Amino acid sequence: MSLPPTPPPPSAVREPQHAVQVVDGASAGTGAHVRSLTEGLVARGLRVTVCAPSGAEEVYGFTGAGARFAPLPARNEPEAAAGLRRLCADADLVHAHGVRAGLLALTTLALSGRAGRAPLVVTWHHRSNASVARAPLRRLMERRVACSASVVLAVTTDLVDRARRRGARDARLAPVVLPGPARDEAPLEPRAAVESRAQHKSRAEVGAVGRPLVFSVGRLDDRHGYGTALSAARSWRHLDPPPLLAIAGEGPQRAQLQRRIVEEELPVRLLGRRDDAFELLAGADVALLSSRWEGRPLLAQEALHGGVPLVATSVGGVPELVGDAAELVPYGDARAIAAAVGGLLADPERREGLVARGLARAAEWPTEESTVAHVLSVYDELTGARP
Repeated sequence: MSLPPTPPPPSAVREPQHAVQVVDGASAGTGAHVRSLTEGLVARGLRVTVCAPSGAEEVYGFTGAGARFAPLPARNEPEAAAGLRRLCADADLVHAHGVRAGLLALTTLALSGRAGRAPLVVTWHHRSNASVARAPLRRLMERRVACSASVVLAVTTDLVDRARRRGARDARLAPVVLPGPARDEAPLEPRAAVESRAQHKSRAEVGAVGRPLVFSVGRLDDRHGYGTALSAARSWRHLDPPPLLAIAGEGPQRAQLQRRIVEEELPVRLLGRRDDAFELLAGADVALLSSRWEGRPLLAQEALHGGVPLVATSVGGVPELVGDAAELVPYGDARAIAAAVGGLLADPERREGLVARGLARAAEWPTEESTVAHVLSVYDELTGARP
């Protein structure tokens, strides 16, 4: 009679690897990526703690992805560092998202005596938009984080180059995928995608019945270039009927933009913050991205996935994201935006061609699974391969 195998002693049983994700003031893209990454890591047996501003849990549902959520106090870095120090006490690895989050994680590890023992990975999702006065401080922060991180992951090649210029000893390209609605439904054919816009239910809500709809989403601030977008809209008022530019989002420039809309009688509506922004996008004839800089913007990814023709500024990671599947224009050029939008609206076949290229381009992007696998391979490299 054979005896059952002797279980290993408790000391020989390996606890799940503990990865702490630090997110400071997550943008929509960053928060959605961390949620997707968390779900994938938990599914692969890791224990994940997400440290982020308190409101992030309500928006992204990190606990629903299997993580422990720990809110970071807003604008109180000593208190945030103290709380993070406790959470990192048994961390096998800390992964910060953004430079400020990286600096917070770095400070925490140093104060707890774990610097150099718990590897620090920092993902750079965005480029700094610091004012001229604050630019030297921002460069100093970037340099400290880049030099101290075990690995810097950057979502675009220009951010990889930036991290290396700041002194990163190991900077790698790590494009993040769009986490969102299931992508396993068969996409519309290009002609059907173009023809379906006019009947979409969202058009009546925003006031685009019987007229073309141009849609954008983003924070109403200087980075997103909405002043230029309004100037472009002014130039297409003579079209019959004039296209409506609908912008979803809030921000410090709302009053300034609204004043221009009223004074110049522009065919533009500010929709405010919308949880259904990408449902509104589905009813648009053209999507517009007018930003000064973007990495892998959600609007561009959603537009190409959804078969919506895209006009975008040729900045940051946008060209490498979309290839020839969008109309690219220089940043700050209202005439170029107006010409690109007007040309697409006047030519359904051209829109169909752009939709077809967009669907093909989106099919080439990394999947959520491959994105998680890539990040996990970095973790294993830094901590030792998991059994």
